[in-house]
Amino acid sequence: MNRDEYKQGLDVHTPVFIDGHSVEIPVLKILNHDGTVFPGAELPEINQELAVKIYQSFVFHRVLDERMVASQRQGRLSFYLTALGEEATTIGGTAGLKPQDMIMAQYREQGALIFRGFSLENFMNQMFSNEKDLGKGRQMPIHYGSNDLNYMTVSSPLATQIPQASGYAYGQKLQGLDAVTLCYFGEGAASEGDFHAGLNMAAVHNAPVIFFCRNNGYAISTPSDEQFRGNGIASRGVGYGIKTIRVDGNDVLAVLKATQVARDYAVKEHKPVLIEGMTYRLGAHSTSDDPTGYRTREEEDKWQKNDPVLRMKKWMEANNWWDDSQENELKEQYKEKILAAVKVAEKIDKPPVEDLITDVYDIPTPQLTRQLNELKEHIKKYPYAYPFTAGRIK
Repeated sequence: MNRDEYKQGLDVHTPVFIDGHSVEIPVLKILNHDGTVFPGAELPEINQELAVKIYQSFVFHRVLDERMVASQRQGRLSFYLTALGEEATTIGGTAGLKPQDMIMAQYREQGALIFRGFSLENFMNQMFSNEKDLGKGRQMPIHYGSNDLNYMTVSSPLATQIPQASGYAYGQKLQGLDAVTLCYFGEGAASEGDFHAGLNMAAVHNAPVIFFCRNNGYAISTPSDEQFRGNGIASRGVGYGIKTIRVDGNDVLAVLKATQVARDYAVKEHKPVLIEGMTYRLGAHSTSDDPTGYRTREEEDKWQKNDPVLRMKKWMEANNWWDDSQENELKEQYKEKILAAVKVAEKIDKPPVEDLITDVYDIPTPQLTRQLNELKEHIKKYPYAYPFTAGRIK
């Protein structure tokens, strides 16, 4: 954009404020709450096979979250994050991609991995940090990563993945790949400086990245109206010169359609897109959080009626692609498999202490080696404090 292109509208000769709050941003909606399609709505590219895969991913997601919260309450797991009410953003968004597309997640996107086929064993091994964990036990639970599934390992600090996604997508462009990077984050992460740096970088360098904001209304306990005064996150995309679309984040068909359109644009034009999914976090921020301290039951009940899974189920039933008997059978299967997987994973040995300093340098530095030896001596001195590790120290 050159200087002449900045000129829009009429020339004025007295000061006039531009009020972006007055601009209404359209929200893409395809499915009504009763599962019917809005008149004139344009459906995404979807057939029965894809619809069933999406819905089965929903069911697995719900059962997994339920079982793992129970495991945490039983003291078997240290920490967990559910995505109750937000599953359409992650599963629907991932369904709109190609397998070669990279996903950079925040920490509530296990639905993306479920859809891509991350095994139940991989989920359990990561959460229990055992020696079969792909991350070698060096991450908190739910901080997944999978090289095979093009899912970048999750990092706890907010928004770090946003500029990383811009850089990775720029690399995809330079290599001439038929691929994009989809970057997930919450509206709270959009308050970090990395959000602004990442979007500006992608806009300036025309990187084929899809920024997907899950606007669930809360940054832990801080409501969005106490985070910012602007018109959500979509208005920021416009400000950076990025193609932007706001979507009903509880409408999986709308999410799928928006992502398909965004991917097509990003690949063909080599430019970024921002999607803002308007949704709600029905559960707690994490198992360490009590949402009753900062929001009302009436507010939760209002959004409970907007359940994305129920909405899709009604649409599936109307198409004769799903019924209650299938669902009940599937839920029971998942419950049994997940419970069995928990019992196996929690008994597998923890990774060897030596794994703490691998995968960073080809040969560990003298400083790291010295620190490792000091740690070993500490564990040997206090073996009762490290029951899963002390007996394996070399």
